[in-house]
Amino acid sequence: MKVNKLQTYADKLFKDKGFREKFDQEYKSLIVSEKIAQLRHKAHLTQDQLARKIHTTKSAISRYESNNYKGYSVFLLQKIASACRADLRISFVPKK
Repeated sequence: MKVNKLQTYADKLFKDKGFREKFDQEYKSLIVSEKIAQLRHKAHLTQDQLARKIHTTKSAISRYESNNYKGYSVFLLQKIASACRADLRISFVPKK
């Protein structure tokens, strides 16, 4: 019964365009932060090691890997990708 109430409430929220747009924005930010952390782990780097490679601090890397960070730039993402020996690829996908 509780699941049904939660689903009904979620359905109601997602009908609101403003809520949906904010949710999408937050979700995309979370995806970027997760991808940065995954890339760093695959490169076998600590936050401190990555920070040194891109000339920043460990706390900055921690912020980039946090879902609260919103200041990603292509330049920053390229520096992170290069330090982790990866290519940065950006794509635009039509909305459904």
